[in-house]
Amino acid sequence: MLRGRFVPKAVTNTQRNDAEFGNELSGTNPAPVFLSEYNPEWPAKFEAERQNLEALIGDWLCGSIEHVGSTAVPGLIAKPVIDIMFGVRSLDESRPAIEVLANNGYHYFPYKSDVMHWFCKPSESYRTHHLHLITYKSNLWVERLQFRDALRSDKSIAIEYTKLKKSLADKCGEDREKYTQEKWPFIQNTLNNMREE
Repeated sequence: MLRGRFVPKAVTNTQRNDAEFGNELSGTNPAPVFLSEYNPEWPAKFEAERQNLEALIGDWLCGSIEHVGSTAVPGLIAKPVIDIMFGVRSLDESRPAIEVLANNGYHYFPYKSDVMHWFCKPSESYRTHHLHLITYKSNLWVERLQFRDALRSDKSIAIEYTKLKKSLADKCGEDREKYTQEKWPFIQNTLNNMREE
């Protein structure tokens, strides 16, 4: 089992069992970090799920449905989970979407519930998708798109981020929550530099 390290291209998702993905419940017990090389199938997986979400909860859509996170950046190593940001008018107004999603394969968790409705699928222990219902054009919405676009457009930022992710996967290999938290200074610094330009 490869824990807390970069997974080389030769090791495919089909060669690992559910437990090896280590997709922990956010905010609960630590779980290992797994990074894999960029998979060119990730955009198509996002697009298929985008269409599914539009059909399921399109009534609550405000703005757009965005592919975010590292799987949205061509060439970047990532945890093999598609992150989807779904714009809503408000968290209160979109609350009924929680039940619709729960009845259609998504698992809801009150993670950062002051800024989003957070879901995963197909199960808590094995995840292929994370879904974030976020108020359209909120600070969180804007910052996530800015950081994604910075990684897409500036190779030097993407290279530095890749180095950081590999280093943190080794350092925080058994604790994905810590891994996520320790990436934040880099993300914040990148966003601050963009504001100054």
